[in-house]
Amino acid sequence: MRGAYLTIDDSPSPHTDDLTDFLVERGVPALLFCRGDSMQKFGLNALVRAIDRGLVLGNHAYHHFRASQTDVDVYIEDIRATEKLIERAYQEAGVVRDHKYFRFPHIDRGTGGWIIDYNRLAAQDRDDVIAVFSDGLNISLDPPSAEMTEKKVRLQEFLEAEGYSRFPADGITFPWYKGELEEAIDVPYTYSLSDWMLLPRHLGNWPYKTLDQLKDKIDADRWLQADGTLNIILAHDKDGIETVIRDLVDHCLEQDIEFLPIP
Repeated sequence: MRGAYLTIDDSPSPHTDDLTDFLVERGVPALLFCRGDSMQKFGLNALVRAIDRGLVLGNHAYHHFRASQTDVDVYIEDIRATEKLIERAYQEAGVVRDHKYFRFPHIDRGTGGWIIDYNRLAAQDRDDVIAVFSDGLNISLDPPSAEMTEKKVRLQEFLEAEGYSRFPADGITFPWYKGELEEAIDVPYTYSLSDWMLLPRHLGNWPYKTLDQLKDKIDADRWLQADGTLNIILAHDKDGIETVIRDLVDHCLEQDIEFLPIP
């Protein structure tokens, strides 16, 4: 049995209610990272119901902008606007919010494709982390500018000052996760289901083109299949792949991956 936390980006969608029912039926806890623009578009009812049924909401900013390409003060207001909607959802659900979690859209932490300090990693560890984050992200091995580095620091300071929580995943033992990612205020991931590659607008343009290929990816991933460590799995709540995430979660369960309660 291997443990993992399920995190789902881009909620809500037209299918969030069905996704919630599926996860509850399977006994799978999940952290839904919510976009403010989607919350405005689809309303809060599905998210209030998700909270009522035991799921956890996190902040995924309002416009899904890349932090490295956005003025830091504008980005902070994006986070705050989404936070107000999340707080309203919890108030309507009548549930006390234990933790505030944030994930950067595109895992752009202010330094673009320089997601962590690659120069401080051993060569093998750097190759591993690039493999993890090259799943559709703009990986760059060129060190960020001083301006980008300052933006990253400012955003981390803002998140900490606003009471956002580090994701307490002490059981993640990958060498490359220790240090910067483990100490980050934002929530990273260690494995992507790559479900988004089957969206109609993306299909055929990325390495994985079928559900079976995505299942094979799960089976072949040495980190996801490793004993003695936890994982943070990334999936998406999007119109057009609403059945894909369910099939992949079921496949993970069939592979004896246990989804753990969100801390």
